[in-house]
Amino acid sequence: MSENFIYKIYEWYISRNLKKENMPKHVALIMDGNRRYSRIQGNMDVIKGHEFGVDTLERVLDWSIDLGIEIITAYAFSTENFNRPQKEVEGLMKLFVKNFKRIVNHSKIHNNEVRVKVVGKLDLLPDSVREAIEEAEKATEHYDKRLFNIAIGYDGRLEIVDSIKKIVQDVKDGKLDVEDINEDVVSKNLYTEGLDDPNLIIRTSGEERLSGFLLWQSSYSELYFCESLWPELRKVDFLRAIRSYQQRERRFGV
Repeated sequence: MSENFIYKIYEWYISRNLKKENMPKHVALIMDGNRRYSRIQGNMDVIKGHEFGVDTLERVLDWSIDLGIEIITAYAFSTENFNRPQKEVEGLMKLFVKNFKRIVNHSKIHNNEVRVKVVGKLDLLPDSVREAIEEAEKATEHYDKRLFNIAIGYDGRLEIVDSIKKIVQDVKDGKLDVEDINEDVVSKNLYTEGLDDPNLIIRTSGEERLSGFLLWQSSYSELYFCESLWPELRKVDFLRAIRSYQQRERRFGV
């Protein structure tokens, strides 16, 4: 009996026990392990590892749609990633351009009415990437059935700092009183304005930290860490994360 067949049976077994009424509305992904995957393969170029990572993300979107998950947010590129070797950064920027342009006419995106939005310090990105992002967002802006967020040039601390700056400016301009500043005001000034906080955050590659991802928004998120490197993530791994979420008793507070 092949390993693939065994996993198919396991996928079916987990899926049949998942409860649609307890499905997380918003799942966030820390896609860790693309570079490590490239090294393990031997002579594989690091950008090829990231390309495999894009393929995995597409599969995760498919699984999410099948499960009825409405929002996916993927951590694609942090501000710290700009410190990586120039060749890798340039390769990633080209990969972003290629795949955002693919979204414009992507049948799965349009057939499933997925709105695409990018969050982060977009001014740090090359013009070619910003233009491709604008094309993808414009092509899907009329959809409201599902939402696919991609965090690029993102850092959670910087996001909070930028939110504070906006609020301070509103106070200086007389648009806001200091006494009126509350959690809602902060949330409305984040890059993710108007977005529901994630119910579940999944990180691959065995690392157990958020690495600055959605620091404000993750206050009450359930966290799930798995050993698989991102390009190797299987459907059964994703289903296990959803099952773990459904088995937990969510508490808001201590």
